[in-house]
Amino acid sequence: MPLLQVLRPTLPILIGTSLMLTLSMGLRQSLGIFMQPLTHDIGISVSDFTLAIAIQNLAWGFLQPLAGALAVRFGFRAIMVAGAAAYIAGLALTATAHGLVNVVIGSGLLIGVSLACTAAAIAMSVAARAVPTTVRSTVLGLVSGAGSLGALLSAPIGQTLNAGYGWRVGLASFVVLAIAMIPAAWFAGRIDAIPLPKPSRDDIGNNSAGAAVGLAFGNASFVVMTCAYFVCGMQLVFLTTHLPSYLAICGMDPMLSAQTLGMIGGFNVLGSIFFGWAGQRWNKLALLGGIYIFRSIALAWYFALPPTPASTLLFGAIMGFLWMGVGPLVAGAVAEMFGLKWQAMIQGLAFMSHQLGSFLGAFGGGLLYDSFGSYTMAWQIGVALGLAGGIIQVAFALIRPSEPPILRTA
Repeated sequence: MPLLQVLRPTLPILIGTSLMLTLSMGLRQSLGIFMQPLTHDIGISVSDFTLAIAIQNLAWGFLQPLAGALAVRFGFRAIMVAGAAAYIAGLALTATAHGLVNVVIGSGLLIGVSLACTAAAIAMSVAARAVPTTVRSTVLGLVSGAGSLGALLSAPIGQTLNAGYGWRVGLASFVVLAIAMIPAAWFAGRIDAIPLPKPSRDDIGNNSAGAAVGLAFGNASFVVMTCAYFVCGMQLVFLTTHLPSYLAICGMDPMLSAQTLGMIGGFNVLGSIFFGWAGQRWNKLALLGGIYIFRSIALAWYFALPPTPASTLLFGAIMGFLWMGVGPLVAGAVAEMFGLKWQAMIQGLAFMSHQLGSFLGAFGGGLLYDSFGSYTMAWQIGVALGLAGGIIQVAFALIRPSEPPILRTA
């Protein structure tokens, strides 16, 4: 049966989910554009700004399992709409900031809360529930790919307005874009009306939240995936936060950072679709490890050489292809191991590790820059940890393929 025919009954849900995800991730990935003018204008340091981004990532990570558990109790629509409202408030508070406190609360806490309710873990759980198992990985790749288009829109708009009218106007445009998240979340919330499939023998859906957590951390494949996920967050948030600053230090055209973030967003689409398709056919966890290894090689190549416009755009294309492809792989692996009911919560548990890495990538990168006056130490640490995590993930996935948990009745 053609894929479109299979998906037609749930297309409004999938379109709403994709739009919510693309705005949630695209706006967040483009905040680094405003770091230099914002910090100079209101008199805070680079590490102060990256502290706000680090708090955002910690709030997102530690609240993600809670958002997933609350979605089981109150429904996805309530959680996603509330998250969209928090995003708008966070961007508005940052756009009107005159000191560190508003930046930390707006770009840090409020956007972090919103991401826990609107970003990949929730969006992938909605998409996974909306489609049959036979096309799930492919659809997760398509939704993740559609969710990657936000940077193509937000980064150029933000940079153009930032250059022409100032960073406050640029952030105000992000507030306008974020308003569209509310109707998108409302349509995605139609998933609440679709009943869960009957639990299979390996499904933990009949267990309580606490029992599901215990089963997840008792599964060796999940634990290794969660630990390797740390380096994913560290590398990606280091780039989104510090690449615009790095290019400015190197004397490159300010528009190049926006073009590179847009390039990342464009190739995100291709990578997400490819890895969604590949995850339907090959070992998802081994593919994850491969992504981490090739990302690390790309980081080492780019930062070891003086940047040029051509090398920067090529680097953006490579990293974009390897960026959000982790989304359908992680979501698909969690659904296979643990079923759909607690997927958002368990995926959130893994995401906590990702966000601890994000904290290190954002704030640690800022501290190392302030301490040494360059990003050399930061990218070297990122490459070393990325290679180690990727190699361990691939080796474990091939030596010990994932097994379903041993079920206990709660």
